Parts: sequence; structure tokens; C-alpha cells
Amino acid sequence: MQQAVYNYSTTHFGLPLCVVCQQDFKVKSQKATKHALELYIALRCREVPAELEKWDGHKTIDIAVTEARVNIEVDGMQHNFNPAQALADPKRTFFAFRKGYPTLRIPNSLVRSHLDRNVYSKAAIIEVLN
Repeated sequence: MQQAVYNYSTTHFGLPLCVVCQQDFKVKSQKATKHALELYIALRCREVPAELEKWDGHKTIDIAVTEARVNIEVDGMQHNFNPAQALADPKRTFFAFRKGYPTLRIPNSLVRSHLDRNVYSKAAIIEVLN
């Protein structure tokens, strides 16, 4: 039975997840952006204990590494060109920082073109913070 769960999970989600975690992942992966999901899976494959679409009491964080007290936001173009979004981001970052969680911001373009390097550097930063 365990092998069947493992096989199903790795085939359908790209990660070894228990049955309960598979259900949670299905829900959260529908809310996540494509680039946040790619980075999350890559971090989990490097055994970083990341959480996808984590609610912090104020907002939903793209990827949280609670153990290391780090938030990761994967930003699309609107973060640069939408004035309302550009004004909201520093407030969100400050709120998290006040709670002891620095926020690493990664543009979609870096996930798209340099995923391996990006994962390596984020995993190294998280290891140092942990």
C-alpha cells in the first residue's frame, strides 16, 4: 500500500506525499501560480521543508519555510507595473518582518530561466537562517 501511495504521488505531483498531504496539495496547488508551484516542488525535492500557500494571519504567502522563519514570494510583472501592488508589497514584507519572517522576493523570470540556481541559492540561505 505504501508503495502505491508513493508511486501515485510522485507520478501525479512530482513529490512523495502521504494521502492526507496529497489532498492538501491538490487544493493549494490550484491557488498557487505556476512559477510558485515550480519553485515549491524544486525546494521540496532538495528536502527544504517548504509549505505552499501558507496563511500567516494577515495574508497568504506563496512559499513559507516556517522552520527557518522565511517567506518566499514569487512575483509576476504586476509587482513592478501595478502601482497598487507595488505599494502593497512593502507593507506585506514589513508585516512579516515584524513577526520575525524575512521575505525573499523572486521574479517569475528567474524561476522560468534559472530554477536550479535559484533553488540552490534559496536552499543555502534557508540553511544559514535555520
